[in-house]
Amino acid sequence: MTYNEVTGTRHPLRMWAEPETVDPQAMQQLRNVANLEWVHGVAVMPDVHHGKGATVGSVIAMKDAVSPAAVGVDIGCGMTAVKTTYKSSQLPDNLAYLRGKLEQAVPVGFGHHKRPVNPGNVHGMRTSGWAEFWKDFDELAPAVHARRERAEVQMGTLGGGNHFLEVCADDEGVVWVVLHSGSRNIGKELAEHHIGVARGLSHNQGLVDRDLAVFLGRTPEMDAYRRDLFWAQDYARRNRALMMGLVCDVLRRHLPNITFEQPISCHHNYVAEERYDGVDVLVTRKGAIRAGSGDLGIIPGSMATGTYIVKGLGNSLAFNSASHGAGRKMSRTRAKKTFTVKDLEEQTRGVECRKDSGVVDEIPGAYKDLESVMAAQTDLVQVVAHLRQLVCIKG
Repeated sequence: MTYNEVTGTRHPLRMWAEPETVDPQAMQQLRNVANLEWVHGVAVMPDVHHGKGATVGSVIAMKDAVSPAAVGVDIGCGMTAVKTTYKSSQLPDNLAYLRGKLEQAVPVGFGHHKRPVNPGNVHGMRTSGWAEFWKDFDELAPAVHARRERAEVQMGTLGGGNHFLEVCADDEGVVWVVLHSGSRNIGKELAEHHIGVARGLSHNQGLVDRDLAVFLGRTPEMDAYRRDLFWAQDYARRNRALMMGLVCDVLRRHLPNITFEQPISCHHNYVAEERYDGVDVLVTRKGAIRAGSGDLGIIPGSMATGTYIVKGLGNSLAFNSASHGAGRKMSRTRAKKTFTVKDLEEQTRGVECRKDSGVVDEIPGAYKDLESVMAAQTDLVQVVAHLRQLVCIKG
């Protein structure tokens, strides 16, 4: 589709969604951010919905400023996918057994490893840079220094909510592994610390929405945030890489002669330094992936509605971005009131996954239609592969 331009704010909103279909709370959030003096432009993805602090599905370019709430509290949250040489017809009949082995290898929910995982013990993992990465922990905000041990045992874990680990098959029957996770509790604590700092700064006191407090360039607060932000984004990247390594080791043990292609990986809650219209900007993508020309990305639906592997088309009007998924159409609370375990069983029929009250809030019916979201961004991405879930693991 061609984007819709919504005016009436300091900077127009370029929307790859029909404005009248967007939740009024989300639209107000978007208008608030578009009125900030530091903003260079705002692009809105088709999976847009109201979020805590800032809108999910928003791409915000700022000149010499950044809003930590526009990144979100799960800094570096994103996706990794790996194509295998296996066909779905080669998988064992008992996928519940395979799911159990994967859950043993990758802790979910509030779970963590009993001791830190040594990357050197995971097949194919790169070990370079890990010592330097953990050494940099001591340079993070003092508020999180007591969390190092927890951060170490959570490295290589999935978490809960909408995070997932899946075994999928594409339309040709080729097996893929897909996972979604971020920087775990350490990223959340760093984000909350810096959002609190930003709210207290004098230049943020007159904002309509204090959640949109910003850090300004060339200030100690901005320097501290950027240091912690980029460390947390690296944590998230390493977390997904370690999990994928653990998963592939399980599959090697249980699926004879399986091999794996190079992983595709992308953040969808993060900050990047980019240049548009001849201006250097800090781009925050909260619920959006980078879709520069040729960039490979991953756009999932829900527990049983498939996932798309895509290639970016480099649309600068969208700040080289695309949606990060289908996007929720109802809150977790409303989903729990609307759907039952029986509904979950019906909507996830044919997928080996949890079918209990603990994941009803993640039921496919709580999400937007993935096909409609994809149809709205044909000028942002090209489809490379379509995957369907065979096994889905949630915390």
